[in-house]
Amino acid sequence: MADKWITTEYPEIFFEDSKVGRMKKELWDASDEEIEEILKEYGIPAESELGKPGCYIQTTPRSKVIEKRRKNDVVLIPIGCTENHGIHSNSGLDTFMVTSICEAVRRYTAKKGYEVSLALPPLNYGGHPYHHIGMAGTVILSEEVVRETMIHVMLGLWDDGFRKMILVNNHGHRWMLESAVQEFFNRYQLPAVVSVLEWHRAVREFFYPTDRPNSMTTHFVHADEAETAVANLLFPEMMDMDVCVDAQGENICLVGHYDTSVDSYRRPHIWSEAQGHNAIERIATPEGVVGYPSRGTANKAKRPIAAACKYLTLMVEDILENVPPGQVPDISKVSFRTPEELAPCLKEPMSEGWKSVHQLHKIGVFHK
Repeated sequence: MADKWITTEYPEIFFEDSKVGRMKKELWDASDEEIEEILKEYGIPAESELGKPGCYIQTTPRSKVIEKRRKNDVVLIPIGCTENHGIHSNSGLDTFMVTSICEAVRRYTAKKGYEVSLALPPLNYGGHPYHHIGMAGTVILSEEVVRETMIHVMLGLWDDGFRKMILVNNHGHRWMLESAVQEFFNRYQLPAVVSVLEWHRAVREFFYPTDRPNSMTTHFVHADEAETAVANLLFPEMMDMDVCVDAQGENICLVGHYDTSVDSYRRPHIWSEAQGHNAIERIATPEGVVGYPSRGTANKAKRPIAAACKYLTLMVEDILENVPPGQVPDISKVSFRTPEELAPCLKEPMSEGWKSVHQLHKIGVFHK
């Protein structure tokens, strides 16, 4: 078993001996100069591209959308929220963090000749865990609204030829997104590759506190050192560190049982599995932060963001290698619908003989 892991100078930080693990280890060992070069390749930092022509499906002429899709039919769907992240930060922090990363991957893949498509964020508000209730600046959507919104977004993108979707999440409503993915397949039984990606959890090793230069000093939680560092790297003009304050949450019971945001302690429970063991945010940390955002310098975010961009790029490339553009997974292995029934839907949208998914019959017991 030992040869299946790649160790580091820190016993708690190790990587699987796989394509993903080896990529991470390469980033772990990279010099600061090499990290700067990687960020440069991805065009980081950069102005937000949310309103920039040609960057998102919705800001691009349809002729160009089709042209891009024929080369790369993976679509990144960035998902954020509106949430109090402390007096020093903006409430759209999650949205701008995840869009900045997705935009960087788009820029990189465009230079390489296989530009990935981006969909505008479908959730600018987002669902929230119970302990976020009552915080000024936090706007909470119900779980049903989150789930149904995502299901219909996925359906619409699938109908337009994007049958490979990565829901790049930046907020604490993962279980709602997972539920949406499962229900999407239950309800429609369409051949597709769809995944939720918690980008910070995907590269959690790079957020571990160590004694290396420009390392985090605390574990990733919420509106803390880690998130503030990322924001200061990606959109510093939205931050005001002059008014930054630190704060700590309050445990009621079961201390050490529940992990932090990126599961860095490998504890028995993930943070979202329970409520009542911690005081709600409004009571324990009305400041809107949990940790030490005052320590969140931009330099501390460079290696984690480089790793996040590299991993997301690798995920896109692996999908395309196994399911090339214009193709879908073997229908007989992923659906009870027949290839004959789906054949018209799998033609290029609006081409001769194409049928929309809205013309399919309902199937199974989960349809609404």
